[in-house]
Amino acid sequence: MYNPTVARLTYRALLGRRRALILFALPALLIVISLAVRMLNGVDDDVASSLLGGFALATMVPLIGVIAGTGAIGPEIDDGSIVYLLAKPVKRPTIILTKLTVAVAVTMVFSAVPTLIAGMILNGNGQQIAVAYTVAALVASIAYSALFLLLGTASRHAVVFGLVYALVWESLFGSLVPGAKTLSVQQWALSLAEKITGPGVVDSSVGLSTGVVLLAAVTVAATWFAGQKLRRLTLAGEE
Repeated sequence: MYNPTVARLTYRALLGRRRALILFALPALLIVISLAVRMLNGVDDDVASSLLGGFALATMVPLIGVIAGTGAIGPEIDDGSIVYLLAKPVKRPTIILTKLTVAVAVTMVFSAVPTLIAGMILNGNGQQIAVAYTVAALVASIAYSALFLLLGTASRHAVVFGLVYALVWESLFGSLVPGAKTLSVQQWALSLAEKITGPGVVDSSVGLSTGVVLLAAVTVAATWFAGQKLRRLTLAGEE
């Protein structure tokens, strides 16, 4: 269910010069801010948790997920080149799963790794804060990649819709509005971070079991629907 050729083409598309600059910008900003905070404020667990939760997990991870998830397939659909890929003897589920794997890998590298580095800078992983948010970023990367890959197959305006979702729902409502928090990927991921750090350090609006189940359900459902959208796109192209 993994095709090296499809993966290579997807990596090449995602890590082109323009997207690479965008992908590096947010992690670099997080690390610069972390260095400045550490120099000005010293070691502070609350500040570390606030920065990693408020910027890294709530803003950086979903935005990188938008770039990687939609970029894995959206441009090919927009310019019509997906037809040439679909004409090859590669099964549709293999195409989707390969592109999802690439999107997840890119999102993890550009979100989880800088989150860990920033956490170590801020408080040296005191109370396991750096590791906790890194794990949260890793699992959130999977769900975001699946969601935005689906969006990339479903809409020609996937990037716009993805940015609205990431900035409005995840960054704003998912962090501030009580009812919306339970339907937020970041809150589901935070349930794992809360388990790692212990009570009082990281606060999630959902329990661990609920968070894990919802993350898995959203990932599986989004991947399946993306496959169905690609199936219909193939039939339309063949007709």
